[in-house]
Amino acid sequence: MRVVYWVVILAITALLSMFAVSNRGAVSLGLWPLPFLVEAPLYLVVFGALFAGFLAGLFAAWVGGSHRRREFRRCRRRSEALARELAATQLQLTSQPRQAGAPLPATR
Repeated sequence: MRVVYWVVILAITALLSMFAVSNRGAVSLGLWPLPFLVEAPLYLVVFGALFAGFLAGLFAAWVGGSHRRREFRRCRRRSEALARELAATQLQLTSQPRQAGAPLPATR
């Protein structure tokens, strides 16, 4: 499986490298209300747009997962509280001498 992973990575790297070498021509970039004009190679513009899209998707996924992270933290705190309560109850039960034939204490 690791070999397949590296073959795919090398193929993608080769394709991206060929794209960059084939598209070295300069393009002008301008943002309408601003008077600035930037000259950049086409491959940098394309790779920059892909990277910006990746970051936007990453941010959207992070924001979308906030509910699950909050629920996970709440469940983890509840689990830790229950574990502490169980440990305290077990300690209390072991510290009390029990008489033979006496019923066990009722649980909640």
